[in-house]
Amino acid sequence: MSKLRLVVFQLLRVFVGAVLVSTGLGKGLDVGGFVDVIGTYRLMPALLHWPTAIGMTTFEIVLGLWLLSGRRPARAGLVSALLHASFTAWAIIALLRGLDIPNCGCFGVFLARPLTWATPIEDAVMIAFSLAVFALAPAVKK
Repeated sequence: MSKLRLVVFQLLRVFVGAVLVSTGLGKGLDVGGFVDVIGTYRLMPALLHWPTAIGMTTFEIVLGLWLLSGRRPARAGLVSALLHASFTAWAIIALLRGLDIPNCGCFGVFLARPLTWATPIEDAVMIAFSLAVFALAPAVKK
């Protein structure tokens, strides 16, 4: 593996991992507030809001730590791509439904910003970065 490829791989792995940990922590610092955000999407029954909030928060933190650990980075990159693809779909569905969502929930309630078409674009960039981690991961660690 060339030095440049290794550097790009490491930077992307750490960046995606850090973003996931920070978004998970942002949600986890006020899970009740994040539950309210989930409700604004009107995609599931209220009974599922709390389990979804807890599961999403935990999953993001664990996945971010997995990426930061450097263990099996190809698999972690692929899981991250799938997670961000689900976020992209979730945002696009809400936008196509014309929902007015004042806080996309991307970072929980602390960095509140409205759901706009920039949100799925940002998620698409994270998909690309995650797939790059998958593709650039050293063969021995796949």
